[in-house]
Amino acid sequence: MLGRIIVLLVLILVLAGGGIIWFDYLNVIDAKDMMAPLLRLIGKDPRTGGTLDDDMFHNLDAERLAVRLEALALRELDLDTRDEELKAQQAELDQLGQQLEEDRKALEETIDSINKDLADTENRDRNVEGISRQLTNMPPERAVAIIAAMQDQNAISVIRKTEELAQRDGTESIVPYWMSLLEPQRAAELQRKMVDSP
Repeated sequence: MLGRIIVLLVLILVLAGGGIIWFDYLNVIDAKDMMAPLLRLIGKDPRTGGTLDDDMFHNLDAERLAVRLEALALRELDLDTRDEELKAQQAELDQLGQQLEEDRKALEETIDSINKDLADTENRDRNVEGISRQLTNMPPERAVAIIAAMQDQNAISVIRKTEELAQRDGTESIVPYWMSLLEPQRAAELQRKMVDSP
């Protein structure tokens, strides 16, 4: 029984030693100091782990610093690229803003022009209506003399406004009587132009 215990203890020690050597070989553990007496006992020189001198520490620090500097350089390059992209986007936005401002000014000018034209049209319409009422209230011969002296377009505008006012007021139009008093050639010219530009 004692022999078996000794054999088992030796087996355990051999397995433990083999495991330690194997883990040391795999660099899982560092067993050089622990295994040195045993290796000397069997006549082998123990494997010495190199001690790190100051130069190696400085080299490690220099390598770490170089890695950090490289990371910083990459970060700076990335930031510069983003900065350039932002500047390009800002320039594009500024150009779009300028274009929108120009479009807004052009639109305002167009609206102002339309409003002015509308106001001019309303003023002209009021003026034509006023002339039409004046001509309607004066003797027909005198009114026809004034119409005959007008430019064709103005005469046509007055005649049309007089017709419109008569229809709106529900009265009979005096325009046919005016046309009968005009020279036949002048009346025909006005009627032709009225047909050509309804």
